[in-house]
Amino acid sequence: MNVTSKIKNIHESIFKFVLVSSGGGSNAIGTLLKTPGASNSILEAYIPYAKESLDFYLMKKPDSYCSQETTTRMAARAYSAAKKIDQKSDIKNLFGIAITATLSTNYEKRGDHRFHIAVQTRDFSKSISCILEKGKRSREQEEELVTQFVISLMSECCNFEFEYPNIEERANHIKVEAKDGWADLISEKTKFITSSAEQPKLIFPGAFNPLHDGHVAMSKLAEKETKQKTFFEICIQNVDKPPLSYHQIDKTINQFQNNQNWVLTKAGKFSDKAKLFPNSTFIIGADTLVRIFDERFYASRSDMLEEFDIFNENNIYFLVFGRERKGHFIELNDVEIPEIIKKRFNGFAENIFRDDISSSDLRAKENSN
Repeated sequence: MNVTSKIKNIHESIFKFVLVSSGGGSNAIGTLLKTPGASNSILEAYIPYAKESLDFYLMKKPDSYCSQETTTRMAARAYSAAKKIDQKSDIKNLFGIAITATLSTNYEKRGDHRFHIAVQTRDFSKSISCILEKGKRSREQEEELVTQFVISLMSECCNFEFEYPNIEERANHIKVEAKDGWADLISEKTKFITSSAEQPKLIFPGAFNPLHDGHVAMSKLAEKETKQKTFFEICIQNVDKPPLSYHQIDKTINQFQNNQNWVLTKAGKFSDKAKLFPNSTFIIGADTLVRIFDERFYASRSDMLEEFDIFNENNIYFLVFGRERKGHFIELNDVEIPEIIKKRFNGFAENIFRDDISSSDLRAKENSN
């Protein structure tokens, strides 16, 4: 079956999708759109071509503009968009697909010619990554190859017969199936998932990308203070970040040891976390505390104070650790806290704890190696 016939099958199916492509590989969008019936399956096609545009799409500057990590995050956001655009279809018939690629150009490239394709569905994430042999194909041939991989991946999502292109280079396929409760959490049928039967009482929110010694040291100090066991909370869809793919969720929770507890939520704001986990204590850095009290994130100061009253209603406390911010080390005493909730914050001074390591620095170091 040729590519056109495969695309027609996709367009005539019950499946609908959002497609996003950055850099090379965008020809796949044109190929899908020019095949009759595209309006039946394509909900949106988006090309954040410039780096600044991709920064905006992902709501952050990615560590790499062409990588599996970036592409799976793009696919997760595309899937989230598909669910918002089409609220009539069953979410099992929706998916988001993304492409990043750096391909042949009219000048000599220093790096590899490569592509990454990813899809996010209700039931799984899948990524395909491949380094292409330089000089083996023209730009048009590389674009055509990426398109063939995209159509094959879409066919797989639609439960059609599919066969990926047979090439000499090795294409790395990674599929992560949704674990128990993940799909229900994404569709908000459940409020949270934990690694333990215990109700979380000491909660450490963060991306933990990666988890490092500073996180562990903070959790141990907090446990000593509260006599509670730490639950590392990973929000799979935060207010100022793209949603996590199953790739990212799996990678994050696999970092934790058997004696470390974790909890997955969709509670992006601390007011949401407070309602989800009443009578709890949250471990935060002073830099996070500054953002909580930044009025720019609220409609008005009165709205901000009203939201803070949720901490009182749900008996929430915070343990604040000093952090470096914009070249200065800040701790609890450096932050002005509204009087209505001031008693709910306790801090560890610099002489008790200071660790300036950050996950972003660790990622940058890893990417430079």
